[in-house]
Amino acid sequence: MPTRRSAAVTSQVDQSEAVDGSDGHEGASGPVPPSGPRPRRPKPVRRLDRVIIRFAGDSGDGMQLTGDRFTSETASFGNDLSTLPNFPAEIRAPAGTLPGVSSFQLHFADHDILTPGDAPNVLVAMNPAALKANLADLPRGAEIIVNTDEFTKRALAKVGYSADPLVDGSLEAFHLHRVPLTSMTLEALKDSGLARKDAERAKNMFALGLLSWMYHRPTHGTEAFLRTKFAKKPAIAEANVSAFRAGWNFGETTEDFAVSYEIAPAALPAGRYRNISGNLALSYGLIAAAERAGLPLFLGSYPITPASDILHELSRHKDFGVRTFQAEDEIAGIGAALGAAFGGALGVTTTSGPGVALKSEAIGLAVSLELPLLVVDIQRGGPSTGLPTKTEQADLLQAMFGRNGEAPVPIVAPATPAECFAAALEAARIAVTYRTPVFLLSDGYLANGSEPWRIPEVDELPEIAPDFAQGPNHVLPDGSEAFWPYKRDPQTLARPWAVPGTAGLEHRIGGIEKQDGTGNISYDPANHDFMVRTRQAKIDGIAVPDVEVDDPDGRARVLVLGWGSTYGPIAAAVRRVRADGGSVAQAHLRHLNPFPANLGAALKAYERVIVPEMNLGQLALLLRARYLVDAQSYNQVRGLPFKAAQLADVLLAAIGTLEGDQQ
Repeated sequence: MPTRRSAAVTSQVDQSEAVDGSDGHEGASGPVPPSGPRPRRPKPVRRLDRVIIRFAGDSGDGMQLTGDRFTSETASFGNDLSTLPNFPAEIRAPAGTLPGVSSFQLHFADHDILTPGDAPNVLVAMNPAALKANLADLPRGAEIIVNTDEFTKRALAKVGYSADPLVDGSLEAFHLHRVPLTSMTLEALKDSGLARKDAERAKNMFALGLLSWMYHRPTHGTEAFLRTKFAKKPAIAEANVSAFRAGWNFGETTEDFAVSYEIAPAALPAGRYRNISGNLALSYGLIAAAERAGLPLFLGSYPITPASDILHELSRHKDFGVRTFQAEDEIAGIGAALGAAFGGALGVTTTSGPGVALKSEAIGLAVSLELPLLVVDIQRGGPSTGLPTKTEQADLLQAMFGRNGEAPVPIVAPATPAECFAAALEAARIAVTYRTPVFLLSDGYLANGSEPWRIPEVDELPEIAPDFAQGPNHVLPDGSEAFWPYKRDPQTLARPWAVPGTAGLEHRIGGIEKQDGTGNISYDPANHDFMVRTRQAKIDGIAVPDVEVDDPDGRARVLVLGWGSTYGPIAAAVRRVRADGGSVAQAHLRHLNPFPANLGAALKAYERVIVPEMNLGQLALLLRARYLVDAQSYNQVRGLPFKAAQLADVLLAAIGTLEGDQQ
């Protein structure tokens, strides 16, 4: 089971750098207002232990930027957090329509949390489409902040509202705040000199300022970010800062918001922390792996959602010996990465499911060549183009078997956004040590989601030793020495990694079967059988840690087993079940090929094994075939992560069934 930080950040957190979070805007009673009037009497402050906020609007309303900034300030304040961005596949989806709604959900707390939350406590809806698309997710009593300026007859009709929900009583179960965000933003910017259309675009910053006041978020970081982001357009920068301040001051002075809320920082062991997304953590992990191995890092990639961020990030780090190649297609991307591996670099290619299909022949070539190569698959909804911006876990069988011939490949899967860093290091360690391509299976939920990450010390990182071949490794019958490119290490079964140009180490590579030892082309049936079995034995023999089973009282009869991004919802569900008095064990797999050596015994120790997956039961299929256990699937393929309450009900039902059978 992955090691999860016990809570989140201290004051040493920032989205872009690990810095001291005391920014001068933090007083004993909360953040200092950016500017503007204060009420004569301070409003009461209500203490909460956690809250879930969702920003929703058109894909052009800047909801992802708004959520990112609120997340950054929440991290610098010291809360634990988890995020869930959710946006359309279209670059600019039809304005005011349900398919065009973009949202960003943030769960933050004064204690350790595991998921972005099942249901928002607060919804900020920038238009009728945003309200309608998200209303069903809200519990009774939730707060709704709506931009009343957008609730026109035309906008209401576009999403099927026959009457205005702000006045027809249909929202009586919620605490409704009617705020004319657009007109108030225009009023705040009336002297900015901007055209009306440009001024209107700052309404998301007005909303961010209001929410920053409501939840005592720091403000200095956002103002500095806006001035940096729009440095080449100072008028736009100052307009956004002014709108942000106006929203903050509106919350401070209006009677509509009677109280503000405070969520204290979370306790955390000492260390330096930052907020990080899965793709960013994975990028840093690749750089760290190359540094530990003393290798140049080469990325050959074709842009594809949701993996493109890795290409963008790595392209910024040439100073670390990183070289990125934006190829003309998926096949060229992996071909270049494999060529870089042959040349002595840490070769990486990034993609999503459709790209894996195109890369499959080259992955098989990498298996035959026995060269280290990292294939990073950021899974998304499929098949084909499917749901490009939504998450799924449906590429496991493709990673396991999606090549012609017997072409086994190790598979590593991170469980959280922050763990993508460690998973990249682990995948690189396996690839370099065992001379094999390795699949790293992340997904859209991990890639785009974020959480606090403790920056490790260098000496905490694993050693990765390329051990390049230096000279001849075989003595011929006549006593002379030769270099055999397929003479294996007796422990790892890895063949030598010889950098081209090293004197005396010339050898032939290619996709045709090679003779064991010499590397000469061979069509001999017995040799082919031997090479196939040897390549499989090499993967089977990879040393991976045992799976850890969390069973505190040792009385559980039900084991819930997950992999990848299901970790958070599963762990949160297990907490709920135990809080209700239920006994359930939990385990989580990072290594999916080979499986941990103790996995079979762990599965057979429980009467029922439940495997939640965002697919139709791919891991469960493998477990049933390998270990002959009745692993029971619980599946969904909705493009969204599981909800903890949903899984808790499944686990409680399983426990209840076993108890009923016993009676």
